[in-house]
Amino acid sequence: MLRIISGVVVGFIVWTIIRLGGNDLAIAIAPGIAPNADFSNVPTSFVIILLLLSLISSLAAGFVAVLISREHFKTTLILGGLLLLVGIFFQAMAWNNLPLWYHLLFLISLIPMTILGGRLRGEK
Repeated sequence: MLRIISGVVVGFIVWTIIRLGGNDLAIAIAPGIAPNADFSNVPTSFVIILLLLSLISSLAAGFVAVLISREHFKTTLILGGLLLLVGIFFQAMAWNNLPLWYHLLFLISLIPMTILGGRLRGEK
C-alpha cells in the first residue's frame, strides 16, 4: 500500500511540474500566444497548448506512478481520480475565462490518459 501511495504522490508532483513548467515554457517561447494577465483574453492556440500539456502530463504521471508502485489498476485509478478532483476545482475557478470545450476535454481526458500512461509502463 505504501508503494501505491508513493506512486500517486510522485505522479501528482510529476503532473504538476510538467503542466506548470510547460505553461511557463510556452509563454517564454511564444509570448504572443499568452493570455492577458487577468485571463480575460485567452487565444485558442494557447488553449490547445494547455490541453496538449495536460495530455502529456497525465501520460507521464501515470507512467511514473506505476513505475514506483509496480501496480497498475489501483495506482492509476487513484491518481486519475485525484487529478480529476483537483482539476474540477481549478476549472471551476477559470470557468468564465476558457471555452467550454476545453473544460470538458481537459476533465474527461484526465483518468483515461493517466491509465494509458500506466499501461505504457507495462505493469499488471
